[in-house]
Amino acid sequence: MKVIFLEDVKGQAKKGEVKEVNAGYAQNFLIKKGLAKQADNAALAALKGKKKAAEKEAAEELDKAKQLKETLEDEKTVVKIIAKGGEDGRLFGSVTSKQIAQALNNQYNINVDRRKIDLPNPIRAFGYRNVPIKLHQKVDAVIRVHVGE
Repeated sequence: MKVIFLEDVKGQAKKGEVKEVNAGYAQNFLIKKGLAKQADNAALAALKGKKKAAEKEAAEELDKAKQLKETLEDEKTVVKIIAKGGEDGRLFGSVTSKQIAQALNNQYNINVDRRKIDLPNPIRAFGYRNVPIKLHQKVDAVIRVHVGE
């Protein structure tokens, strides 16, 4: 019996896969528990439509990430953060990815999740830094951050 898996089933298939399984296993376990449904023409057509929509959405998401990368990497886009520090050029505290995300939102009205900002260690000195941001699986950007008094 051909079934479409609605959820991941360990050792069998992943969600969205169409697979041939024993009729008893399909009727008594998969369909009964809501893990799969019978693969008829209507169900296959609906699955194909869902896959197409998901691909289109993923392509749009990638385009948005590429446009955002161009905006962030523009020479005019420099995130300015004001912090207090000593005379030796070191800060009294540090600048975290959360502060960078807030400053980016306040200054350029660009929302970037703080977890996507790849800052291994907080910034602890004045000056310019290049900070990488993971916008998408395939798109990375680098923004300039200026920490001043």
